[in-house]
This record gives sequence, structure tokens and C-alpha cells, in this order.
Amino acid sequence: MTDLDEPGSGVSETAAGDGGNRRQRSRGASALREAVIVLGSALILSLLIKTFVAQAFFIPSESMESTLQVGDRVLVSRLAPGPFDVSRGDIVVFVDPGGWLPPQPTEGNEVRNVLTEVGEFVGLLPANTGSHLIKRVVGLPGDTVTCCDDSGRISVNGVPIDEPYVIDGAVPSLLAFDVVVPADRVFVLGDNRPNSADSRYHAGDPGGGMVPMDNVVGVANTVIWPADRWSLLRNPGATFEQVPDPS
Repeated sequence: MTDLDEPGSGVSETAAGDGGNRRQRSRGASALREAVIVLGSALILSLLIKTFVAQAFFIPSESMESTLQVGDRVLVSRLAPGPFDVSRGDIVVFVDPGGWLPPQPTEGNEVRNVLTEVGEFVGLLPANTGSHLIKRVVGLPGDTVTCCDDSGRISVNGVPIDEPYVIDGAVPSLLAFDVVVPADRVFVLGDNRPNSADSRYHAGDPGGGMVPMDNVVGVANTVIWPADRWSLLRNPGATFEQVPDPS
């Protein structure tokens, strides 16, 4: 009689096979658990970063050309306002104070819309700015902002400013204004002055065209996409360095 014919040998082989299958299933379940934990941790981390540190936004309009182009993705620091202050010259993303943006269409693939909203919410996709705008801060709370002096420049607290970021060929403003920025609000303008419906054009709205500081999501600091346009968005400090604090 060979070893294979010994009584009980078939039972042993079956038991060994069952044990191997159980180990395989256990390894599969363990790998699945690890994948779920890693994915869940990544989503939570992304949400925390988006909520407290930084968030990406998509530029949908021409109002900030030529500093920002349609289709650019910018990284926005959420540390200002907050641990850091918003400064004159900062490029800020803010929630529509009301009536600045036209109603957004809701048509499209519902499943895709839901997935997009989830991706934007957790920070995996850049926000489409459907309810957000991006402009440059020219006036802080208490500032007096006027346009224009004899040279066509905007003045802040009586000091005319030279604005190198305004799109080539454009004057600082074709619309005259003289405003005092209320407490906890900012006065914002687009760099593409002829094509930006900014604080100048919402003087008749609640708040007089000023953006509540609570609506400011953060300060844009980097163009992250497309790759050939990667650049830092530096505050033009020299433009406002002679501007005194409001009296």
C-alpha cells in the first residue's frame, strides 16, 4: 500500500485545502479593511486640510486677467482671515454677498453632479466657484477709497497708488467713486478693470458693494494648474506701503 492509500490521507488533504482557503479569505478581508481605513483617513485628512488650511479653486471668468486666466486652478490659504490678517493687495476668494453672480444652471447628469459636489466638499476636486468670486482687496475696514486723481489713479486714505497688476491697456477705473469701507468689510476690485463687476458696481446692494469679512474664504497664493502657469501670487506690498492707517 502506498502512502496515498493510507486511511485518512484524503481527509487530511481536504482539511488542508479548507485551511488554505480560510487563510486566503482572511488575507483578502484584511486587505479590504486596510484599503477602507487608508481611503477613509485620506478623505478625512483632505477634508481637514480644505476646512482649516488650504483649498483649490477653479477660475471661471476673465475678471482677474492677466494675473489669472480662465481655467487656472489656484490654491487658497484658509489661514486668513483667521490666524493671519487679510491685507491690501491680497487676492481673496469670497462667497457671493448676494446678487453678484447670476443663478447657476442645475441641468446635467445628477450622479456626476453629486460626485462632483462630494469631491469639492472633501477637497479632492477644486471648487468650481459656482457661489464664489475672486478679486483683489484694495480697501480694508475704515479705509477711504476714491477714484480718480488728476493722473487717473485710485487713492486709499488720500494716497494715490500705482497698480502694476491692472491688465495692460486699462485705466484703474472708468467709474468714479468715493467710499468709506465699513467695519468688518473689504472693498475689492478685479485686475481686469473693464471686465469685472466688483465693488464699484454693487454700491446699491446691501452692504454698499463691500464684502463681509465673514464671507472671505481665504487668500490665493499659488497658481497650481496648468503646469506651465505654475507661479506664486505675491502681495504687491510696494503698491500700498505709503498708505496710512485710516484715521
